[in-house]
Amino acid sequence: MPETSDQRALAVSLSALDDGVLAALLADRHVSESATWRDMFDAADALLDPASVARALPLLDRAEADALVAAAVDGIPVPDGARETLHRRALVDGEGLPYTVVATAVRDAAANGLPDAPAPAPVPASDDAAAAESAFTHAAALADVLLLTLESPLGRIGSGSLGAGERRRLVDAGAAATPEEADLLVGMAARTGLLGTNGRAWLVTASGRAWLRLPTLERWATTARALRDELPRAYRTPNGGWMPQATWSTATPFDPAGPERASRWTHRLRAWGLLDDHGAVPPWGQGLSEGADVDVSALSALLPPEVDRVYLQNDLTAIAPGPLAPHLDVRLRSMAARESRAQASSYRFSAATIGAAITGGETADSLREFLTGISLTGLPQPLAYVIERTSAEHGRVRVTADTASGLTTVRTDDETLLRSMEVDTSLRSVALTRSGDELITHVAADVVFWALTDARYPAVAVDEDGRPRAVDRARLAAAETHDTPADVYAPLIARLRAGGEDSDAAWLERELDQAVRARAVVDVTVRLPDGSARVFRLEATGLGGGRLRGRDRAADVERTLPLSHIDSVSPVS
Repeated sequence: MPETSDQRALAVSLSALDDGVLAALLADRHVSESATWRDMFDAADALLDPASVARALPLLDRAEADALVAAAVDGIPVPDGARETLHRRALVDGEGLPYTVVATAVRDAAANGLPDAPAPAPVPASDDAAAAESAFTHAAALADVLLLTLESPLGRIGSGSLGAGERRRLVDAGAAATPEEADLLVGMAARTGLLGTNGRAWLVTASGRAWLRLPTLERWATTARALRDELPRAYRTPNGGWMPQATWSTATPFDPAGPERASRWTHRLRAWGLLDDHGAVPPWGQGLSEGADVDVSALSALLPPEVDRVYLQNDLTAIAPGPLAPHLDVRLRSMAARESRAQASSYRFSAATIGAAITGGETADSLREFLTGISLTGLPQPLAYVIERTSAEHGRVRVTADTASGLTTVRTDDETLLRSMEVDTSLRSVALTRSGDELITHVAADVVFWALTDARYPAVAVDEDGRPRAVDRARLAAAETHDTPADVYAPLIARLRAGGEDSDAAWLERELDQAVRARAVVDVTVRLPDGSARVFRLEATGLGGGRLRGRDRAADVERTLPLSHIDSVSPVS
């Protein structure tokens, strides 16, 4: 239990904070918004609990940790630079001295001193070519991860990381070279807002989908800024940049996981070309590292130029003679399977890939127009034939939502096809029922459409006027709400303030309650009707109804004292 003097001092300090600062303190200490504290004394008691203090120490940066150790070991008040932060985390009092529980925890954690910070060492010139290659490679790989996630969400296991099967899927698809790289890419996408989660799976966010349409340099710059902004506070400089990478492993001296976290962030920034293998910052990352904006001019000069044309060939393949512009690559991959990824990528068309494009909203005319527009060799006759034949076959089954009846109807002019859908066991989940020359169901039209498509029926979704409409299967992550700490903790703070309207009375009752629980012997100072004061030494036995009950050892009698007449209470040593 924290010292009562510390507890009361912290409670008074908390009461003096405005709501915004108090909410920030609660957030920094990772307090649950559903905490059952009744008043500021409860809050102080919980914040000075040894377990709570132990959880707070790993969050301190190097300067704060050094100052706190000096204060705990040598009794030197924390200097102004770190005092405000530590005071607003309820670790030191207004004079810059740690509370007793905090000092004990610090001395225990730093019994042999804090790990030494690395001595400043000259960093060699950056390897710009290697960093640029890493930036280009991982930007393309991250795009592949997002495209695969749009097709099918990435499953998460209980710890929140990727499952082994999902790692294999990303590796087998060529999006990642190794399972470790799959984790790296998904982690980067999650930290920069390109992926979100529904608890069970990773999904592409709206920002991630927009990111896929950006040119390569804009993709890189957007993610580079986000990575810098997501760096842990202990790695950041006051101007918004970052400290030398060599200092990261000891930047949070009280945190046993600090070196592992530093390694993870180092790998992320190396992958994105913001650090080279020696920790040096290449020219295009200098601005970010110094708290300014990114400068892509130097990076642009080292990246292979993007192309906007491909060679369409008679064997139903397309060859891009260089990195294809992202917006063209995304659309081309909606109608062709990419077979290889390099500076010259290849794509293969088939009836299945053309059918998938038409399912996604393309038409024969839009396909011909797009492919002719990007082709250096025109539209080969074999590819034109596949487009025409697949388009003609594709719309034989029409799925419509009837707003009047609330039913979904499935129609086709092919009686054999209609009978096949009626008895197909793979469509049992959508419960299709024969009604004259059509099938009907209460299941939503989009669900029926995708069930038919997955069962390889040539389905098309149409509106009530019979016009084809695009159906987007991609599930996006729900937009995250970012409530401020003031919003999150508003109910808790209101309850704490309401419970402390008479702080002296609340503190007295709290001390008496603790004495009763411990059956402690205390000296109780009571104000008598004539204005004089008298001290009773009691063994506290009960508290209730506005009265304290206890055994007076000197007189060997039971006394009952009104709380309104008690001025103070102090333990008997």
